[in-house]
Amino acid sequence: MDGIQHKTVIVNGINMHIAEKGEGPLILFLHGFPELWYSWRNQINGLAALGYRALAPDLRGYGGTDAPDSVADYTCCHVVGDLIALLDTVAPPEKEDKVFVVGQDWGAIIAWYLCLFRPDRVKALFNLSVPFIPYDPRFKPVETWKAFYGKDHYIVRFQEPGVIEAEFAEIGVGRAVLELLSYRVPDPLYLPKGNLFGYPLDSPVNLPPWLSEKDADCYATQFQITGITGALNYYRNFDRNWELSAPWWKSQIKVPVKFAMGDLDLVYTMPGMKDYIHNGGFKRDVPFLEEALAINGVSHWIHQEIPDQINQLLFDFFSKFH
Repeated sequence: MDGIQHKTVIVNGINMHIAEKGEGPLILFLHGFPELWYSWRNQINGLAALGYRALAPDLRGYGGTDAPDSVADYTCCHVVGDLIALLDTVAPPEKEDKVFVVGQDWGAIIAWYLCLFRPDRVKALFNLSVPFIPYDPRFKPVETWKAFYGKDHYIVRFQEPGVIEAEFAEIGVGRAVLELLSYRVPDPLYLPKGNLFGYPLDSPVNLPPWLSEKDADCYATQFQITGITGALNYYRNFDRNWELSAPWWKSQIKVPVKFAMGDLDLVYTMPGMKDYIHNGGFKRDVPFLEEALAINGVSHWIHQEIPDQINQLLFDFFSKFH
């Protein structure tokens, strides 16, 4: 695809598939759920054309990268460990000690952890869709979501291994992935048993304008091949990640950051989120935050929905650091 090169590298005990293009300062792109390196296709091409080396892996459990069997092998420490090993391979510290990082959705969560655990490897971060949510010993994540949203909330429904996989299999995992990627309502996502997406599933998926049939087929085909368990295991480690984060209580993200999300993003409309982002909490926890944008009329899949605008924002921000 447009000169993008693919290869597999051994990192942290697993085989990781990466896609890359261009020469220049490295930008590491981290995808979300339920996505692949492919979700960054527009950014890879766009930023490579602007003088960057754009690199996007399939994270562990996804696409062409290995998917360990154990749920416990998908913690923030495992995934950050993968990324540090990847950087040591493709951008050794003696050649490029710090790199630019871009994350979206779960990729943004992992990017925050990367900056928290290893700020020495990050030159600047541009995160999308999910702001930094610091460790708070009072609120265990899954039980907090269940108390707010109930047992049918998607994060709660994803917790029990095998259960949601079986329900997705009934409608086809490829279709389930496309339903998730087509969700652009600024409300919580509920997946009630027997009525997963709230309407009869005997009609074609109503794809959003930014997701072509070719793009949809790429996602659907890959997840039909690999299954979705590895991707779901990230959600099954929310509580474990919370426990592992305890040593970083009251720590701040100490790298330069810019942030953007759509105002139709279901994360943006979570209770207290707008106040946290715009009224000082986010800046307190991320003191080098340059700006936090809420872009009008855009949903959770911001980098795919308005790729040219995101590419320009990335270029303008990263250009300040070299």
